[in-house]
Amino acid sequence: MYQIAIYLYLFGVAIASLFSKKVKTMWQGERRAIKELKEKVDPQAQYVWFHAASLGEFEQGRPLMELLRKEHPEYKILLTFFSPSGYEVRKNYEGADIICYLPIDTIRNSRRFLRAIRPCMAFFIKYEFWYNYLHILKHRHVPVYSVSSIFRPEQVFFKWYGKQYSYVLKCFSRFFVQNEESKQLLAKIGVTNVDVVGDTRFDRVLQIKEKAKQLPIVDAFVGTETPCKVFVAGSSWPPDEDIFINFFNQHKDWKLIIAPHVIDDSHLEQILSKLDRKTIRYTQATPETASQAECLLIDCFGLLSSIYHFGDVAYVGGGFGVGIHNVLEAAVWDIPVIFGPNNERFQEAQGLKAAGGGFDIASADDFQRIMTLFMNDEKSLATAGKKAGLYVQSLAGVTERIFSLLGFNKK
Repeated sequence: MYQIAIYLYLFGVAIASLFSKKVKTMWQGERRAIKELKEKVDPQAQYVWFHAASLGEFEQGRPLMELLRKEHPEYKILLTFFSPSGYEVRKNYEGADIICYLPIDTIRNSRRFLRAIRPCMAFFIKYEFWYNYLHILKHRHVPVYSVSSIFRPEQVFFKWYGKQYSYVLKCFSRFFVQNEESKQLLAKIGVTNVDVVGDTRFDRVLQIKEKAKQLPIVDAFVGTETPCKVFVAGSSWPPDEDIFINFFNQHKDWKLIIAPHVIDDSHLEQILSKLDRKTIRYTQATPETASQAECLLIDCFGLLSSIYHFGDVAYVGGGFGVGIHNVLEAAVWDIPVIFGPNNERFQEAQGLKAAGGGFDIASADDFQRIMTLFMNDEKSLATAGKKAGLYVQSLAGVTERIFSLLGFNKK
């Protein structure tokens, strides 16, 4: 059944590539991956293979990749992506020796790919369960590890109709899961090679904090002599923006930084039309013009994790849609984090709420209530921010725990 589904998917991708630039980019990247490997692979080297579906999974695998590279440079690293949103952003990442797309999981593709690279071990990040690749790796006695994985009862592995597909989990040498529930679920289907270690994203956001970018324009916007309070909205979508923009149009004693999830002219113009504040776009600003603005609209990528540093309160978008984005990037800066209602599946959001550093809202009234508290009570604001930061710090160290459990030695 899986093999039929893969070929149907392959046919669908081929058709969709005729109409979608993103799908076409992925399709072309997957088709040239084997050729790239044959050209780039050093036959004398030992390769460790890391696979991440997209950018978020890459960030989870990155601390382990970088620690391995630092402590054991005798290994070369192959990094593969499934999605263009991962590959196109990180195709020049210096922490890997070879970066390419992973071809669709047909038996032929899997054999050709693994014959070209011959990895000595493999790491699949979070939700990656490629049936043919994993079975061939097991047949070749290659150790395979699942990192930062998390399991829920509704997943196919734990349904009566998913029993056959669940055998793919027996191909892993070891699971490094995020929580105890995942371990218990796996045990119910006979998978016991499991360690509860947590999520490597906690380590990653601390790394990002240490290497935060210097942003003179944002410095000037906030003000150094008499800085005002700043609200940072990251990865926002229109339903999020309707709530906080309306509020801050009425409360102009705080400055506002908006870094939307989608950066295109139509969305930026939509945001500007809603704002009743003196606003400037980041790419059009100078320190002088930024210092005169009340709202700074971030119209480029790659700055958000550093911008949170300037905030007194953060809002992380997506919670009125498919799900919230990365709340840890904000919480690591010791500021309270607000987000929308679709957060139940996000363990880090639940943990942040329980710690007293995260706050979910379901309406504009909820948002007004929380922001009014923070605006009128400095102690509540400071306490919530401190709890957010302590939550992140308390769950760090996952990468080194995995490294130790794998039997690697730190030099």
